[in-house]
Amino acid sequence: MLDVFGLFKVDTLYVMIGLLVIVLISMVLAIVAICKAGSMRKKYEMMMEGSDGKNIEKMVRQYTDDIINLQKTSSDNSEAIKDIYEKMQITFQKVGVNKYDAFHEMGGKLSFALCMLDKKDNGYVINVMHSNDGCFAYIKEIVNGQSYIELGKEEEKAVKQAIAGRMGDEELSKEVNDLVQKDKM
Repeated sequence: MLDVFGLFKVDTLYVMIGLLVIVLISMVLAIVAICKAGSMRKKYEMMMEGSDGKNIEKMVRQYTDDIINLQKTSSDNSEAIKDIYEKMQITFQKVGVNKYDAFHEMGGKLSFALCMLDKKDNGYVINVMHSNDGCFAYIKEIVNGQSYIELGKEEEKAVKQAIAGRMGDEELSKEVNDLVQKDKM
C-alpha cells in the first residue's frame, strides 16, 4: 500500500497498472505522430521535387509578374477595342450600288451609282456615268438618309439599298432590316 501525503492509501498494483496504461497511450500517440509527419514529409518532397525553396520563390514571383502583365494587356486591349468601336461609328458601314446604262446603248452598263453611309445614314452618293466619249463623276452628300441636292432615280435606288443596310433588292433588304431591328428590342 502506498500512502499519498497522508490523505489516502492506494494499492501499488493499481499505480503500476495506471502508469503502464499511460505509457502505452503515449507510445500509440507517438507512433501516430511519426506516421503523420512521414506522410507530410512525402507530400512536401513531392511538391518540392526538382526544386529548392529559392526556385519556388522565383516561380511565384514570375507568376505574379505574368499576372500583372496580363492585367495590363487586358486593360490595353479594352482601350483599343473602345477606340475601334468609336471609330466604327463614323466609318462607312452601309453600301448600295446600282449599275445602269446612262446613255442607252451608247456606253453599255458601265455607269453606276454608289452610296456609302455610316451608322447614322450620313455619307455620300457617287454617280459615275460612262459614255463612248468619256466618263463623268458626280458626288452628292447624304445627311440622315436625305440629300439636299435632287437625286436621280439611279442614285435614289442606291441610297435606298444603303439605308436598308444590305446589297440587292431594297424592298427585301428593308423588310429584313426591320425584322432584325424588332428582334433587338
